[in-house]
Amino acid sequence: MCILAGSQLSAQNSIQELLTAGVEDTERFMTSYFKPGARGALYAVNAGWYNSAKAKKFLGFEISVIGNAAFVDDDKKSFLLKTSDYNNIRFSSGQNEMQVATVFGINEPEINVLIDYTAPDGSVGTAKIMLPQGAVNQSLNAVPAAFVQGSIGLFKGFEFKARFAPEIEYDDVTTNLYGAGIQYEFTSLAPADKVLPVAISGLIGYTHFDAKYDLDQMLVQGNGANVNTSLNTLNFSGIVSTNLPVINFYGGLNYMTGNAKSNLDGTFILLEGELEGQTVKNPIGIENSIDGFSATLGFNLKVGFAGLSASYSFQEFDAVSVGLNFGI
Repeated sequence: MCILAGSQLSAQNSIQELLTAGVEDTERFMTSYFKPGARGALYAVNAGWYNSAKAKKFLGFEISVIGNAAFVDDDKKSFLLKTSDYNNIRFSSGQNEMQVATVFGINEPEINVLIDYTAPDGSVGTAKIMLPQGAVNQSLNAVPAAFVQGSIGLFKGFEFKARFAPEIEYDDVTTNLYGAGIQYEFTSLAPADKVLPVAISGLIGYTHFDAKYDLDQMLVQGNGANVNTSLNTLNFSGIVSTNLPVINFYGGLNYMTGNAKSNLDGTFILLEGELEGQTVKNPIGIENSIDGFSATLGFNLKVGFAGLSASYSFQEFDAVSVGLNFGI
C-alpha cells in the first residue's frame, strides 16, 4: 500500500535544501505542498467501510480485499506561493508570487528560488534551489489505498469489522494500516426483518495509517533522518440497502473527521544557510485535518460464497472503492 510515499520520494532532497531558508520557511512551504496529499489520503483510507446495511447472522463472516482511490482535481495540483509570506525565499525570476506544484502537480518549466541568508559568522550568502515536483515527478490523479477487511456477525443486529494492511517496506519506505468498526442494523428490531425490502443500519469506524521514509543526507549531516506520516480517521455512517438474494444496492450518508501529521525527524547539522553549523532536532512538524459530510452509492453482487462490491463517494476528494468479498 502506498499513500504519501511517492511524494516523499520526490520531495526528499528539496525538504533538506529548503532548510537553508530556516525552519519557519521550510515548515510553511511543506504545509502547503503536502496539504492536498494529506487530505486526499485521509479520504482514501476512510472509504470502503460497508457494502450493505444488512447485518450478518450470528458468526456469519466476510473477508474482503478492498482497493480505494480518492480522485485529485486540477485545483489541488498547485498553490499560490507569495514571497511576502516567507522570510528568506524569493523567486529567481523576480516575481512576487507564482502558482507552484503541490505533491500532485508539476512545475513546467522548473521553478527555482533564491534563499538569502546571513550565516552565524556574519557572512551573507544566497543559495539557489529547485522547488519540488509532485509525486515521483509525474502528475498523480488519485490517492490509492488497499487493505484486507473482515466482518463477523455478533448478536441482535451487531456486526464487528476490522481492516488491516501488513507492514510493507520498499525504496526506504515503510507503511502499515489498521482499523476497526462496529455496525448495527436498526431494522433487525422489526418483527419481519428477514422479509423487509430494505435494511437500515448505522456504523462507526476508525482507521490508522503510518508511513516512514528514510532520507538521504545532502545539505545536512545527522542521524536518523526520516519523514514520519501518521493518519487517523473516524467515520460515522447511516446506511440503507435493498434486501435481495443476488444483487443489492446501497447508499450512505457519512460524517468523517480526521487528521494527518507529518514530521521531519532526526538530528541535523546544517551545512549551509542561516543555521549553518548548528544542530537541530526534529525540526519540522505539519498537520492537516478534515471534517465534513459525504454521500456514498454502491452495489453488491453475491453468488454463493463470493461477491463483488463497488461504491462511489461524493466529497472533497471523490472516492471509488472496489471489493472482492468471500464469506457466508
